[in-house]
Amino acid sequence: MGGQHGGGGAGGAIVRRELRDAALCVLGVAVLGVLFGLLWVWLAPKVPLFTDGKAVYLKDPEGEEAMGADGTFALLGLAFGALTGVLVYFLRRHGGVGIVVGLAVGGLLGSLLAWRTGVLLGPETDVVRAAKEAGRNATFDAPLKLQAKGVLLAWPFAAAALHLLFTAIFLPTDLPAERQSAVVQAPPEWNENTER
Repeated sequence: MGGQHGGGGAGGAIVRRELRDAALCVLGVAVLGVLFGLLWVWLAPKVPLFTDGKAVYLKDPEGEEAMGADGTFALLGLAFGALTGVLVYFLRRHGGVGIVVGLAVGGLLGSLLAWRTGVLLGPETDVVRAAKEAGRNATFDAPLKLQAKGVLLAWPFAAAALHLLFTAIFLPTDLPAERQSAVVQAPPEWNENTER
């Protein structure tokens, strides 16, 4: 009975540690979304619009700038995913489920924060107002937006995948005592058969 009680206490400690690690990871990773958003505003190609005073048109209907904004976001997401995945691995070498979940959730929240930051700090989102301010026969920048919302998953996917890859390649040998106790050991009879 006493052994079962002690095991439950150790299991509870592990769960608490995993939840704490996950929460810290989510906060630490998600905050980087602001930097991501600023870089997106800076690097994403601008979509030029033209107004004749009555209507607004794409200045270059065949241009690829709108797709370029999505591509830039995806590439930045992969870069931030790789950075946070590797950084968290080296900061928390022993890993755990909480770390991986924290990376994925933090990356998704960071992507959402980057998206909203980019839209907020980018060109005016009210096209009618921007056209009036630009004046007749003038060119101005279209609002920054994501056409393909799937690129929001680039960061969490890259972060979790790279962290798991590094964990698989560089398995830590100095596991904590509570994790060592969870390692499955071969039954004594297997060792006896091997010796024969």
